Order: sequence, then C-alpha cells, then structure tokens
Amino acid sequence: VFGASFLVLADLAARIPGELPVGIVTAVVGAPFFLALLRRFRHGYEL
Repeated sequence: VFGASFLVLADLAARIPGELPVGIVTAVVGAPFFLALLRRFRHGYEL
C-alpha cells in the first residue's frame, strides 16, 4: 500500500513543475531512503 501511494505521489510531483520522468522523482526520494536503510541495518555484514 505504501509503495503504490508513493508512486501516485511521485507521479503527481513529476507533473507539477512540467513533465519530469517519474523515475527521476522516485530516484531522488528513494535513493536517500535506501541508503538510510543500508546504514541502519549494516551491523552484521560489510558492503
């Protein structure tokens, strides 16, 4: 449910300033989130 809601909001955000690809918006928001998850759960292994 969260992922679907996130994509709908990313699609709306991509349309507001013009026409950005929705992949760019999801990458800008998702990359820091993913890195934060990696940093939080990195206790048992090395990257």
